[in-house]
Amino acid sequence: MDMDSVYQYLGFQAQTSDDSESSRVNLWLYGVATSVVLWTIGWLYRDSLEIEDINQKHVFVTGCDSGFGNLLCKRLDRRGFRVIAGCLTEKGADDLKRATGPYLKTVLLDVTSTASIQKAMDWTKQEVGEKGLWGLVNNAGRSLPMGPSEWMKLEDFNSTLKVNMTGVIEMTLTFLPLIKQAQGRIVNVASVLGRVAANGGGYCISKFAVESFSDCLRRDIHYFGIKVCIIEPGFFKTAVTSLDPIERELHRLWNQLTPEVKASYGDKYLDNYIQIQRLIMNAVCDSDLSKVTNCMEHALISAYPRTRYSAGWDAKFGWIPLSYMPSCVIDIGLKLDLRRMTYNYPPPPWCSSTPGPETDDVQLPPSPSVFI
Repeated sequence: MDMDSVYQYLGFQAQTSDDSESSRVNLWLYGVATSVVLWTIGWLYRDSLEIEDINQKHVFVTGCDSGFGNLLCKRLDRRGFRVIAGCLTEKGADDLKRATGPYLKTVLLDVTSTASIQKAMDWTKQEVGEKGLWGLVNNAGRSLPMGPSEWMKLEDFNSTLKVNMTGVIEMTLTFLPLIKQAQGRIVNVASVLGRVAANGGGYCISKFAVESFSDCLRRDIHYFGIKVCIIEPGFFKTAVTSLDPIERELHRLWNQLTPEVKASYGDKYLDNYIQIQRLIMNAVCDSDLSKVTNCMEHALISAYPRTRYSAGWDAKFGWIPLSYMPSCVIDIGLKLDLRRMTYNYPPPPWCSSTPGPETDDVQLPPSPSVFI
């Protein structure tokens, strides 16, 4: 059957050769559009399917004293999950218990301590019994110290890596037998700064590590029916983005520098750096933490959880698209603050004061970065 017969069958007039070619293109476009619409409807339906028997499933969440972990525990408790909340402090545990129902249990947990992790696992094993552990949410983390890499000492890097990287790995490996028993879920909280390295210190390094560890783990244990999901929050108003601790840490890092290093940055660098952080945190940080906990909750209750969840508009339309750009584009984007930071700088000591072509090509101090 030729195309003219098709058009006649559909009630159209016979086509000329030019019209016929144009109509063929239109038919292909209609076909592609229809396929996209049907695929989207199917994806949305599949994404909306949820697991059954939620009230029989246990979920362990780390870092529940405040922030995302605290809010997630309250939401999961209302949904009917048997929640086990790992809190660093007794006050955090007591406050959470008073705000939730009788099925939420708390346990003191320091993810930098092997003994603490093992003790929590032994207690959880008795609590879940033969059902195993449906979900492990590795939410505990720290962001400080962050700042220019040259300002850091090795222990500054390690203090963050012990929580955000080693803690996630050790928690996962320790609790994995219980998760295999339930064919459950592992939800690791990374960050958009695990996709775009925008600052010095251990934070970005640790979040890149969480991303790669989660990818490797997902492929390694897929055989056992376990799903591994990654949460990539943008900038939110939590203890991680609180300005006072950020500024205190920046002053501490600055004060431990040698006079030579301080002179290379100039007297105004620290003050301008802090001003930029204030601007970013006040302008960008989202106060709606539910955008993150919604993603965590979906990863635990969905019959077909996603591999990655981007939480926040800045993540979806800013950081994640930026992460797919060439490195040169990312570098340019992150250096946009350079002029503002260096506008009133005195000439660095390595620059010649003699006028002439030599002074036109000046190497500026390193651009400050943004962080979450």
